[in-house]
Amino acid sequence: MSEIRRAALVTGASRGMGRSVAVALAQRGYDVAVNFSRSAEQAEETAALVRSFGAQAMPLQADVSDESAVRAMLQTCAHTFGRLDALVNNAGMTVETAPEDLESMDLEAWDRVFAVNVRGLFQVTRAAVPLLRLSDDASVVNMSSIAGLRPSAQPLPYAATKAAVANLTRTLARALAPQVRVNAVAPGWVLGEWMEQTLGDNYQRLMDRRSSHTPLGRVVTAEDVSEVVVSLITSNHMVTGSVVVIDGGYSATT
Repeated sequence: MSEIRRAALVTGASRGMGRSVAVALAQRGYDVAVNFSRSAEQAEETAALVRSFGAQAMPLQADVSDESAVRAMLQTCAHTFGRLDALVNNAGMTVETAPEDLESMDLEAWDRVFAVNVRGLFQVTRAAVPLLRLSDDASVVNMSSIAGLRPSAQPLPYAATKAAVANLTRTLARALAPQVRVNAVAPGWVLGEWMEQTLGDNYQRLMDRRSSHTPLGRVVTAEDVSEVVVSLITSNHMVTGSVVVIDGGYSATT
């Protein structure tokens, strides 16, 4: 008898934390739908990494803020995998407006951040629920941020959306119980492209300073995040409605 393979959908999986999560799930025996919005070449790179661990990978283009595109993506998942055991809502965006510069905040940009980070998460989750409820061990993990849990230097709409993600996680955990567990992770400063864009020329200096004030002595990596995400999916079966902070103890001690 052939082994039944579990399946996962990771949004925003073309690079960064989404790619790391997709690869980590493949290592644990999951076939992975690799969602992307624009970066088809990078999504295929992620898919190739997933396949290198013997898993099936399916790149799927969909803007998560587009309801029809989301519904079509989940239909493809159903047709190809026949099941869905895990959903990781990682797709997200930000703007470059400083949090103290209220007047220059473009409201169309504000709405776009909310459309992707909050409405998109809801739309993907809603469309995935029928498949998830067929699984004997279904799990949703949402990507929040410590920027949504405490004041930070992140742009206002980004921080507000991540606070909304934390609240949605708790609300969905109740709404989808007992068939589906819903949790979130809230990373601190993560090494890589996202923080490079946020911090600009001060990237290395500020990351080093953050490391020096972090109890565990360094900032977060994408692999640190994927380790926790996969643990919430494959283990921790009595955990739902939780937001797990991943920042080496920084926000708990400063």
